[in-house]
Amino acid sequence: MIIVAVIIVILLTVGIVWAIDKFIPSKLKGPLTILLWIAIIALGYFTYMSVYNEIKFHNIKKDRYAAVIENLVDIRDSELAYKEVNGKFTNNYDTLIKFIETGKFAIIQRRDSTVLDVEKTRAYGGIVYNKEITITDTLSFASVRDSLFKKSTRYKTMMNIPFAKEGTTFTLEAGETGEEDDKKLPVFEAVAFKKDILFDQPKDLIKKELNVFSVEEIDGDAIKIGSMDEVKVNGNWPKVYDPIKK
Repeated sequence: MIIVAVIIVILLTVGIVWAIDKFIPSKLKGPLTILLWIAIIALGYFTYMSVYNEIKFHNIKKDRYAAVIENLVDIRDSELAYKEVNGKFTNNYDTLIKFIETGKFAIIQRRDSTVLDVEKTRAYGGIVYNKEITITDTLSFASVRDSLFKKSTRYKTMMNIPFAKEGTTFTLEAGETGEEDDKKLPVFEAVAFKKDILFDQPKDLIKKELNVFSVEEIDGDAIKIGSMDEVKVNGNWPKVYDPIKK
């Protein structure tokens, strides 16, 4: 769209120069030429700024989205750890933080063994039948915080949307959904709205961003991870935004 505008401006300028040379008396050509140059410079400036502002907005957007996605991944990893221990997700950040600081993973070992199948042996009149079972042994416990964040304390602020107004947090939901044979399965979803992430940017560019549709961009009006409608824990962004593992 911007390239088309530049081409139109160039063609319009050439047309005006031709018209001045063809139809305007010589004594008026000087002042009109000066005015024309002023107009050309002004048009050039506004054209340049429109291109520059779009490029600047794109770079700001990418940096902010990357920071938002890092927090979303931390929330997702924390939620998965919480579910592993508690069997469900939580929609409460205080509960999640407390779990990270105090929770422990069980380090287990599974081994196969053979035992007497009592029911089958009895059913067949004493003929001995064995069955294979898996025995789970708990070896020790590991700190959730050390496993997920090591020495970092970023989990304490992962609920805050980067670059948004102070106090703006990710919307966090948790519950259940019927996914397999009407069985209720735990689900969660964390969401950041683009209008909050880009609140201080030009309104026209924000409006355009909310309607973006591209395989290389984040479609829609929000960045999210998880879903309340289906069992999934991935985000809605393309791989180019995937954060580097810490």
